[in-house]
Amino acid sequence: MSDPLDLTPKLGDLAFTRAADRGTEMEATYAGALSFMRRRYTRDLTDVNVAVWGIPLDLTVTNRPGTRFGPRGIRAASAHMAWSGPWPWDFDPYEQLSVIDYGDCLFDPGRPTEIPGRIVEQAGAILDAGAALLTLGGDHYITYPLLKAHAARHGKLSVIQFDAHTDTWADEGDRLDHGTMMWYAARDGLVEPSRSVQVGIRTHNPDPLGFNIINAIEVQKSGPEAVAAKVKSIVGDGPCYITFDIDCLDPSTAPGTGTPVPGGLTSYQAQEILRNLAGVDVVGMDVVEVSPPYDHAEITTLAGAAIANDLLALHAVARRRRGG
Repeated sequence: MSDPLDLTPKLGDLAFTRAADRGTEMEATYAGALSFMRRRYTRDLTDVNVAVWGIPLDLTVTNRPGTRFGPRGIRAASAHMAWSGPWPWDFDPYEQLSVIDYGDCLFDPGRPTEIPGRIVEQAGAILDAGAALLTLGGDHYITYPLLKAHAARHGKLSVIQFDAHTDTWADEGDRLDHGTMMWYAARDGLVEPSRSVQVGIRTHNPDPLGFNIINAIEVQKSGPEAVAAKVKSIVGDGPCYITFDIDCLDPSTAPGTGTPVPGGLTSYQAQEILRNLAGVDVVGMDVVEVSPPYDHAEITTLAGAAIANDLLALHAVARRRRGG
């Protein structure tokens, strides 16, 4: 591992000049091209383990818009962290994994009915190239087409969903809505609700469709380690997708989101739960609903970037356990 505090003059703008897709290098946090964690911007997936991909969508929100700026905001905030591996993990996932920033999903917002197919198509091409996906949203609808792409390659998935809302409200037709995508995912057989769990819930829903729920009160009373142990007992050893809606966090911790709900998790609680999930077979992951226009002092984008780092570390552990 290179010395992260080595200030020997380098080329800078590591998003374009990085010589290798592994390793952690120092670059001024306030300067340079803002890729995620200063990873190389490229569409070349040769020998890439993880592609970080943005989906700047906020057409399906039910309250405040702005998540189209989420991928850009998370990338910018990640510059604060890119000089080192994520703390307190005892390894640097960027030393173990070849990680690149693949840029953003391309779609025409004027043709909303075409967007789901575009996400599935582009996500599928990345997965078929052998890379895993760490996706930056965007509103939470994007998880539905992402689950389609992942289930096509891994079979029916377990899902760990961090959220203030279950997103299992019944829908009709093929509407695009960030509050119904888990209803669609269950209806389509993409996920197994009995092996899935939703963490941090603090809104009513008359029909959770068989998803296991660990609500916010239980998190507060039980503590992160106990919550993580319960989650692991539910999802088992099968392929698992983790989706983290930033409104799982309390508005005092993450004000920059479209549907904030008081009484949520702190960033410490969420990250400690994630860290204790090491060993789960994480095959795909996303961070969604970050809305920078409602943020303050980068509180929310920093949380989103830190959580994305933890998800990447979880994937690194899972990949190592699989012998990859």
